[in-house]
Amino acid sequence: MTLELEEIFGQESALDATDRVQSAGTALEELLVSAKKQDYLTVGVYESAKIMNVDPDNVAFCVLATDEEYECDIALQIHFTLIQAFCFDNDINVVRVNDIERLAELVGTEEAGEPKDAHCILVTSPGAESWKDPALDKLHLFCEESRSVYDWVPTITLPER
Repeated sequence: MTLELEEIFGQESALDATDRVQSAGTALEELLVSAKKQDYLTVGVYESAKIMNVDPDNVAFCVLATDEEYECDIALQIHFTLIQAFCFDNDINVVRVNDIERLAELVGTEEAGEPKDAHCILVTSPGAESWKDPALDKLHLFCEESRSVYDWVPTITLPER
């Protein structure tokens, strides 16, 4: 069995893409854990919209999450479209995650013990000082590479526990 050059490159690029997505998933998990420790997370669609409206310069990254249960929620999809447009206009990288339960685990619960609304999560960078995190740098690169192949809002899979 001989492989054509195109087949070899196709297999390599498919493996590279899988590695990129897995690496981005690990970086996203690291970023969320680190940002939560430093109180740099805003969790919830409405809370995120407020922050974006008041202080868009301090938003470093945006995560939109959904799952099968919410895919038909028209209001949520409209919010996502508006948030994405706002992020694009303000040069804020955006990714999607399809495991809202896992994301909710990472960002914690409300005081009442209820899971937070993890449909939209912002990583903020307070003040003029830009918060530097290696995971954030990896995710910015991942988003940049994704845009170069016209994937404007790439989907990331979080690592399993």
